[in-house]
This record gives sequence, structure tokens and C-alpha cells, in this order.
Amino acid sequence: MSDNVPAAQLTLATFKKGSFIIIEGKRDNDCFFIIKVGQVRVSKEAELADTENQLFGPGDFFGVVSAMSGHLREETAQAMTDVSLIAVKKDQFGLLIQRNTPVAMKIIRSFSQKLRHFDQSIMKLTSKDESGDDTENLYVIAEYYHNLGNRKLAMYAYVRYLQINPNGLNVANVKARLSELGEVDPTIGKPVTVFNIRKKEGEFIFCEHEPGNELYILQEGKVKITKIVSGSEVLLAVLQPGDIFGEMAILENKPRNASAISYGDSLLLAVNKANVENMVKTQPQLATRLIQILSERIWMAYRHLANLMLKDPLGRLYDMLLTHIEKNHITIEKKKPFVFNFGAKELISMVGLPPADGRVAITKMMDNKTFSIKDNKLMVSDIDEVQRQTEYYRKMYLLDQKREQAKGLR
Repeated sequence: MSDNVPAAQLTLATFKKGSFIIIEGKRDNDCFFIIKVGQVRVSKEAELADTENQLFGPGDFFGVVSAMSGHLREETAQAMTDVSLIAVKKDQFGLLIQRNTPVAMKIIRSFSQKLRHFDQSIMKLTSKDESGDDTENLYVIAEYYHNLGNRKLAMYAYVRYLQINPNGLNVANVKARLSELGEVDPTIGKPVTVFNIRKKEGEFIFCEHEPGNELYILQEGKVKITKIVSGSEVLLAVLQPGDIFGEMAILENKPRNASAISYGDSLLLAVNKANVENMVKTQPQLATRLIQILSERIWMAYRHLANLMLKDPLGRLYDMLLTHIEKNHITIEKKKPFVFNFGAKELISMVGLPPADGRVAITKMMDNKTFSIKDNKLMVSDIDEVQRQTEYYRKMYLLDQKREQAKGLR
């Protein structure tokens, strides 16, 4: 792969054996690297699995997530031999794709593997059962919209339930509902056969829990991303022209984890697994945007997993607050105040603590006088305090890990 990289326009870098190329937690995230000659060991401070400590060779790459998302380095890379590397800056990625589409495709596929790994690890730590039939939840979505009197969205979810789950537990109820709703829209559930799709106000682009085969690029109009939580529709985002969504469909054969609904009339470009490589080749700016989005997803998944591994509930609260600060690219300075867009209850939910344990941890955190609550929003008078506390609990976790390893060697 590296033989076809346009090295004349990119920077070549060399490192001696034993040198550190990038270091986890550092801000030197202006580029990522493709190995031309030699071997590099890539690792993370909090080793999450054997796959997080890998030996890379020619054609492999590292540092993409931090370079494309703008976050601190989330891995350390050390030269195991003398190495020659191609350094690719974020604004050069389009050039790289134009000259060598396989580079982008290899990155996208590797991101799929990373996300799958993180997802499986999170499931284990949270004791969630991934084997349940997610498609049964389509009935819940349909009933929600039926009860609201939204015929269009209810019909879509009912029809998709029958198509995907013809022997499901609620088939009789669904057929009865569809009989009440009248003539069924024959286009529901049909495979996408055109690239450009127009949607009317309030139409599903896709529904939470149904299988996905396409990602979408919003060309005109707006799209709202929603999720049914505890019997209520939660608005997650309102997308604007140029936004990409549904990207996990081309990476993983899993149900959609949220719904996309046209917010007014909209025009969409659909991209499926079969034509994604052509999109990457012909529209490098879209491929760059897609990899930026996936980089952000991987960064968040890694931070979520690292948070779950902290044993101290208070440490997990501080760590999640720091994650939120870093996600929004907030500069950390001493005595700088910050208002979070959530309260104590939401923070407990974010870190997955049982309510009782969460309340105890929140009480301890509020004993720190830099924290307060106003209008149900958490506030901190010194943003640097969040980082200091998080670093302390992360160090305690690593010390515990080392002690456990030492016991195992006895």
C-alpha cells in the first residue's frame, strides 16, 4: 500500500529504534502516520485487551483517531526498529484518498473492528445481553407513534416489524393495527435503488431497531435524530446539509440505534456497502468527513470503556466530566468556570452507576466546593479541578492494576 502513497506531497519522517513517535495524552495531534519501513508498537496506558498492544509494519497506520477528531493522543507509538513513516496532516487526507483509495478503505475497515471490540468490551463490563431480539422493539416504537396519532410513523414501524419479524410475538396485534390504519404505503422497506432520495416532512428515513444498509449524506433540508427512552421521544440532534448519518450501517450488521426523521422536506444521498468505495474514490471530501465522524465515535467509545474500568464511583464521575469537556474541545485553564449541560441525575446515568451508589458519589463530589448546581445543571468554578481529580483516580487505577499483576507473578 505504501508504495502508491504520494510521498512527494507528504512528509517523510524517520525515527531511531526505541524512539517514541506519539505519546498518549499529548496534544501533538496534527497528523497521523503510515509506516513505510520498519515496525512500530502501539499501546494504550489502560490496556483494555491484547489487541490494544500491537506490532505494526509497512502499510499499517496509527494516530488517525486523534488527528482526525482533534482530541489528545489516545495511544502511544514506539519504534521497535529504525522506521520511515509518511506523515499525513488532516488537510492532506483528501489528497491521499485521491491517489490511494485503499488507504481510506483500510482505515474505515479497521475502525469497524475497533468499534466492534469496544462495543463487546462495554457489553461485558455492563453485563448487557447482546443476544436479545432487538427487532421486537419495533413494535414498541410503532405503538408509541400510534398512541400519539402519528399515522405515518406508526405505519412505517408496523410494516417494518412484519417484514423483519414475520413470526414475532406481536404479529397479530400489528396486523390489527395496520387494518385500522388503512392502505399501506408500498414503498416502506423497499431496498434503496437510487442515490438521491427525497423525503417529506415527518417521514422516517430509518427507524430505531431496524436493520440498516445505507449511510446518508444530507444534501438539502434538515433531519432530526431521535430515540424513544422510557416512553418519551428524546431529540438527540438536528442535522444540517453536509452532515453524514447512519454510517454504522456500512460497518456493522446491527440494528439502527436511533431514528432519523425528515424535519421538513429533505434531499439525501444514500451510500451502501456496495458503492462506498466509489464514494471514497470520487468524493474524497465526503470520505474525510466520514472518517472524522468515525474517529469521534472511536474516541468516545474508548473513553466510555476506560471510564467503566475505573472502580471508584467518584473517579468515574470526574472522568466523565472531563470526557465531556474534552469532547467539546474546551481549553482547560486554572480558575476557568464551566457549566455542564446536564445535572447530577444525568451524570449518574452516563457512568452506569446504580442510583444509590450514584447518589453517594455525587454527595462526595459536591463536598468539593468548586462544584455547585444551578437550574439542575452542574457547574464547576475551576475547570482544572476536574482534570486534577480525574488524573488522580486514573493513577490509582493503574497502581491497582500493577499490584494485581505483581500478585499474579508470585
